[in-house]
Amino acid sequence: MKDENTDNDELQKKELKRTSDLRERTRQFALRIIKLASMMPRTREADIIAKQVVKAGTSVGANYREASRARSKAEFSAKIGVVEQEADESLYWLEIIQECGWIAEKLVRDLIKEADELVAIFTTIGKKSKK
Repeated sequence: MKDENTDNDELQKKELKRTSDLRERTRQFALRIIKLASMMPRTREADIIAKQVVKAGTSVGANYREASRARSKAEFSAKIGVVEQEADESLYWLEIIQECGWIAEKLVRDLIKEADELVAIFTTIGKKSKK
């Protein structure tokens, strides 16, 4: 039979792995958003949308890192709420880019899928953190 300390250590290791996985995933999301924005046409409209998607897409990972350093449950919950909002805003701008047809369908579709998954993940984390 395992003792309580061993179970607690295993839970902490799993939580650290999940945290580092999400840190890397949100960082990769930001990098993919930046690359996508660099491929957009150089028109006034596309420049505005590119700036918006880059701001929101890079903010997801930055705010997640900040949430990871929260000093209280309430602070964590508030910061995760910001992460969820930024992921959802990224999703919105990606949908706009897709509908405008500025970028190859597959590139945008994959990023939309990732943004949608990140919204779902951070929504779940946010709900659990309020319990």
